[in-house]
Amino acid sequence: MQEREVEGSALSKTLTEETIALGLSVRDWQEAVHEAGKLLVKAGMVEPRYIEAMVQMVKDIGPYIVIAPGVALPHARPEDGVKKACMSLVTLSPPVNFGNEHNDPVKLVVAFGTTDNKAHIEALTELARLLGDSTKLEGLARASSPEEILKLIGSIQESN
Repeated sequence: MQEREVEGSALSKTLTEETIALGLSVRDWQEAVHEAGKLLVKAGMVEPRYIEAMVQMVKDIGPYIVIAPGVALPHARPEDGVKKACMSLVTLSPPVNFGNEHNDPVKLVVAFGTTDNKAHIEALTELARLLGDSTKLEGLARASSPEEILKLIGSIQESN
């Protein structure tokens, strides 16, 4: 598959066609996190143990990763197996509960990994802009192809 990038966009360099999966049906939040993590493992960006570390983080701290209505941002520490700054995006159909009474159910899971505490800031800032735009957020949830996701990401960069 060919990667499409928007010049200067940290998010488009971190999130690629190979790390996007749409319309997945999962049993629960753990399977949702596993699916998002498997995309990062397959892309060679994290070690398999990173997936379990993301799950364990939620078990230890709670569903704080559900950052907005319908949106979860699973992650773990760099030393848990991150090889390269990375991000995956999974849409869920139907949405699943993560245990966050204010923001469940989740339909959009964006997993990320970083090699240090600063490497991901620019991509996360762009992601926050994308998620903060209700029209674009709905577009992410309804996208039927990775290309549509990447086009939405590109539109954030163009509007800056």
